[in-house]
Amino acid sequence: MRHGLGPYLAGKRGDSGQARLARSLRTALEEGGVTFVKLGQVLSTRADLLPAEFIDELSLLQDRVAPVSADAIDAVLRAEFGAAPQDVFAEFDTTPLASASIAQVHRARLRCGADAVVKVQRPGVRAQVELDLDIVHRLARTLESRTSWARSLGVVDLADGFARALSEELDFRVEARNLATVAAASGGHLPDAAVRLPLPHESTERVLVMERLDGVPLRKAAAVPDPAGAARELLHCLLRQVVQRGVFHADPHPGNILLLSDGRLGMLDFGSVGRLDTSLRTGLQDLLLAIDRGDAAALRDGLLSVVERPAEIDERKLERALGGFMATHLQHGSEPDITMFTDLFRLVTSFGLAVPPAIAAVFRALTTMEGTLARLSPGFDIVLESRSYMAARVAGPAAVAGARDLVTGELMAMLPVLRRLPRRLDRISGALEEGRLSVNVRLFADERDRALVTGLLNQVILAFIGATAGIMGVLLLGSAGGPRLLGETTLYQGIGYNLLLISALIGLRLLFTVFSRAREVPGTPRRHR
Repeated sequence: MRHGLGPYLAGKRGDSGQARLARSLRTALEEGGVTFVKLGQVLSTRADLLPAEFIDELSLLQDRVAPVSADAIDAVLRAEFGAAPQDVFAEFDTTPLASASIAQVHRARLRCGADAVVKVQRPGVRAQVELDLDIVHRLARTLESRTSWARSLGVVDLADGFARALSEELDFRVEARNLATVAAASGGHLPDAAVRLPLPHESTERVLVMERLDGVPLRKAAAVPDPAGAARELLHCLLRQVVQRGVFHADPHPGNILLLSDGRLGMLDFGSVGRLDTSLRTGLQDLLLAIDRGDAAALRDGLLSVVERPAEIDERKLERALGGFMATHLQHGSEPDITMFTDLFRLVTSFGLAVPPAIAAVFRALTTMEGTLARLSPGFDIVLESRSYMAARVAGPAAVAGARDLVTGELMAMLPVLRRLPRRLDRISGALEEGRLSVNVRLFADERDRALVTGLLNQVILAFIGATAGIMGVLLLGSAGGPRLLGETTLYQGIGYNLLLISALIGLRLLFTVFSRAREVPGTPRRHR
């Protein structure tokens, strides 16, 4: 309201122009704190959703948040290092190079003479984040308890994943480890790497000292020597991190990408890193390859291997829906774009499939990367290039070596099972010959069966109580005994009226339950309401 957004929050149009409204939104998000600045950073990469005035204004949240005072930064450095900045570094510039939601970066020179940057956490950020995350958790629990679409999306799990990621960003020691891991996954420390990653020198919980990459943020770059080639290398770097090592930069917005002085690109800010285990990586590869081949059945199998599927799902119907999805986005003559992933998410949630936070982080990174690549090389097709990368990876020598290693590993894992198999077969045949072979069956072992029986029993008990209350109410109304309360109404008749009211309420409750369940046809996925 203070920034002039009140009419828009009430569904009305204000009298301010686009540029002024965008500036008001940016200042409101900045004042809201860390979580809202993060939201603005994500929105700044979505040129397909917002006008250019909003993109330009929200892009300032990537590295131009209002900086804190030099005295506050000095206090943090003294608390972490136990000495003043001039005693720790040979040089330290109090004017920040960049200032973002969680930290700001300062230029420095180490005692050994190497150029470095010092990332210092903004004072009071942790308390603000804890408050924001408490709001997020309470909102997620409320939505999941009251709405079916929130339960199908698993918003509590998504909130937990967001909270873990944001909490990790507050510990710069985690970022230093992330930086080393991602660099190993993508070869970013090598001198000839197409996309450079800085080397960490020293880290504490609130301060990270790392190598300085000589360049400017991508959004400030005047011109890129080979835009298409640079965009391709940046996308390949992210895809290698995702599908080969399972550790990837989860927030590659333009403020985190540098155009280096030699024409190459650099990647910064590894506080937000996604991680995929082996099974999720394999399923994600199968999903991307199925999209490349246009195979609806393979796409269904790959999708079900990476999402949390409900107890019941119509796989044939899901396959037909995926076939229609590919016919819409991958038919000849159509240009696939990032909206394909948005439509895939909508299809997934319509079938009640919950996307794990790790997979959600992959698509969030790809969506953010699409906005970055559009700024780097307008017209660059992220989907087509991703398909080409996956096809080359499957058909190339590395894929053959990887398949050979996979088969060898699977055979080695099966050897202990194969050694025990003859003894187990001998025990089973012996028990069968002697009549000792038995099978244990536990009734109501499945939680769904127990829930069904419990629900039926509750309904029967409720119906019995309602009928009993109604009968007793009728009998008491026909009785003239007991002391008089009002006029001709006796105490027994008053109790009878109350029992009839209770019986009617119980009956209405049972009717509501019956008709609400009748609307949910068994075997069909739960839809958004």
